[in-house]
Amino acid sequence: MKTLEQAYQEFDLNRLIEQQLVGTPEALNAYEECCGRYVGQQKIALYWHGKNGETASYTFEQLNQAAAQLANYLTTLGLQAGDRIAGLLPRTPELVITILATWRMGAVYQPLFTAFESKAIEHRIATAQTQLVVTNDEQRPKLNGLAIPHIITVHHTGSLADGDVDFWQALSEQSDECPAVMRRFDDDFLMMFTSGTTGLAKSVPVPLKALLAFKGYMQHALDLQEQDVFWNLADPGWAYGLYYGITAPLSLGHSTIMDERPFAVEHALETIQRYRVTNLAGSPTAFRMLFGFKEKVDASIREHLRVVSSAGEPLTPEVIHWFKQDLGVNIFDQYGQTELGMVIANHHALQHEKKVGSAGYAIPGHRFAVLDAQHQEVVTGEVGTLALDCEQSPMMWFKGYDGHNRKSFVGRYYLTGDTVRLNENHGIDFIGRADDVITTSGYRVGPFDVESTLLECEEVLESAVVGKPDAERTEIVKAFVVLKPQYQASEELMVKLQNYVRSRLSKHAYPREIEFIVQLPKTSSGKIQRNLLKQLEIEKVQQHAMQKVG
Repeated sequence: MKTLEQAYQEFDLNRLIEQQLVGTPEALNAYEECCGRYVGQQKIALYWHGKNGETASYTFEQLNQAAAQLANYLTTLGLQAGDRIAGLLPRTPELVITILATWRMGAVYQPLFTAFESKAIEHRIATAQTQLVVTNDEQRPKLNGLAIPHIITVHHTGSLADGDVDFWQALSEQSDECPAVMRRFDDDFLMMFTSGTTGLAKSVPVPLKALLAFKGYMQHALDLQEQDVFWNLADPGWAYGLYYGITAPLSLGHSTIMDERPFAVEHALETIQRYRVTNLAGSPTAFRMLFGFKEKVDASIREHLRVVSSAGEPLTPEVIHWFKQDLGVNIFDQYGQTELGMVIANHHALQHEKKVGSAGYAIPGHRFAVLDAQHQEVVTGEVGTLALDCEQSPMMWFKGYDGHNRKSFVGRYYLTGDTVRLNENHGIDFIGRADDVITTSGYRVGPFDVESTLLECEEVLESAVVGKPDAERTEIVKAFVVLKPQYQASEELMVKLQNYVRSRLSKHAYPREIEFIVQLPKTSSGKIQRNLLKQLEIEKVQQHAMQKVG
């Protein structure tokens, strides 16, 4: 096995461009890189498991044909390279076809998570100036009243909404020949959004250069091999699922698995066993749930499961040891952001020191630094803000929010906003978030989104939202609410507010707990001090744990 140091020394961006892309930095197309180049090899690109138990597989040839037809239809609408086209779809073949068709015509694909409600969707399509949304019958009502020039619906029941076009009908009327529109290395092919604390979700345009970085993660950190059966548990409505569940494996000519059913231990185990998965990736929440129901895990998984990777907050030692001892497989922690992709990892394919609880080391092509308050690099053992050294990270592709907002950049560094320790092995120990973003069940929730939705309720005067520590979900969303004088706190009002956020924002972002208080803690300039509220919740959880022990 190659060492991490060897991989660093051998890294050569120009050589990777020549070896791993069929295009060039001057003429590149994401569809060609992720599908077109593999047409004629008769390889399976997608294994699909439907929500009602259906199963199907799709070759690169089949996806090529459907993507050509959809791209041709989109062109008839006047859409062109650079336009934003969104998918509000569950994990279905139509989602993959939509993505590939968008790329084929040089347009930019924008994911819309299916748990989003109309408010969250409206903000994202308005910010991105989205020209078309592909959705299905179940999701379609969320788009009512929104300003969207074109809507295509994967239609199964009832009648189409006025002005909508049936997905498969549109494809059937088009040619399956469609030349790919070439773009440049710095042109965008994805439009992502990330949640923050000081405003609504910000857009993160992803340039074609990121394709190389995505491949590097799959090859070094995940050790994806040709004979592997790969499954990424993450939803492609989010960065990890889209970057590394669809884009990256397909770019390597590798099949991917999409299970439309909501995550459950039984579903996951069935899929792992049905396809004899060898290479598994996902969020810590999923792996903690497997550990929590370990009595349901069939030991026969040991026969085929080779490597497991966890992206997000650190796993607990108990989960890591269980995978190793009971399943005979290493599960490694890894780190990334929507803005960066995965940039730090314990690498399955490279030899280096492994420390339980550590996020690991920079993926080749990146260099991280830990900075103090004066933005100077700290020494081993010290705590600071995790940053990426832009001058020494040739794989880095993030240009700034909305493509130009570079407030998170200081000098040569991009500041992640995460607090870490530079450990004794010169790797990264994750400590916590420097901002207030909440990590719940593998999802990142911006408190401002929840707070602004609560403020739409007539009873609410002010609100502050924090993440409360939770053993199963990492954190749960907790809201502190100040009511207007004429309203009284009650159980009924709490449920009403919770249901309102669920219906307007998303099902994973609603506050599982609401505490009614008289006033919010604020700075002298009037800013809400969420950190104080969060610290109180941490102390309560710690006290409760001590009482249980006592």
